[in-house]
Amino acid sequence: MSKTDYLCIWKVFRMNKRQKYILIQIAILLVFLVAVVLYASAKTNHLACKLAEGYQIRGVDVSHYQGNIDWKTLAGEDIEFAFIKATEGSGHIDSKFAENWLAANDTDLKVGAYHFFSFDSPAETQAQLYIETVGDLAGNLIPVVDIEFYGDKFSNPPDEEELVAELKTMLALLEEEYGVKPMVYTTYTFYYKYLDGEIDGYPLWIRNVYFSPNLDMRGEWTFWQYTDQAVLGGYSGAEEHIDLNVFYGSLDKLDEYMIWE
Repeated sequence: MSKTDYLCIWKVFRMNKRQKYILIQIAILLVFLVAVVLYASAKTNHLACKLAEGYQIRGVDVSHYQGNIDWKTLAGEDIEFAFIKATEGSGHIDSKFAENWLAANDTDLKVGAYHFFSFDSPAETQAQLYIETVGDLAGNLIPVVDIEFYGDKFSNPPDEEELVAELKTMLALLEEEYGVKPMVYTTYTFYYKYLDGEIDGYPLWIRNVYFSPNLDMRGEWTFWQYTDQAVLGGYSGAEEHIDLNVFYGSLDKLDEYMIWE
């Protein structure tokens, strides 16, 4: 340290109580302002959105929250694929699935159907509901199982061993039915708590609205949901935002995740 640095430190120690109090308050204020800026940046997905610009193939995922969808309009919003919510648990069918499925498949989009996994019902009946609801997937994207925290499961998380066993059962049943490995959608936090090393070999669709999964998952992910704050044309639901995703590859590569027979 230079002589000037030592003098500055000495002056700080020589401050009276009022001067030290003011200095501390200024420091707290600066820390608070930095935190607010970082939080605001994260909430608006600025970093993730910027990094996602490096990928050519973009798409959406939707459910009844987007209300009535004009699929011709939405398909023209610079997207190549769409995942539609089909089922949840062992007894719930998304109220807009049938309508969305038919209309989306009448566009040039590559379309897939996903199931929201419940921790409170058997994997066998969940798989059965998906298969009966969605039916034949020829000409569409591979099936997807969405597994993440919901409701009180954040504070009351399921047993790791039981959850992984149930998930693997459902994945195996879907693979048996459709002849392809299903994809797993999950959040960054949930992946590292439950799934890291447990679903190797299955395509991964990861949600991270803060930074790119390439930071520590390069080569491991297939789709990346990078924002839930996008606004596009073509839907009129109570939810004004829509999720945006990118695919890790070219349009030709995306064809490898289609079921052709």
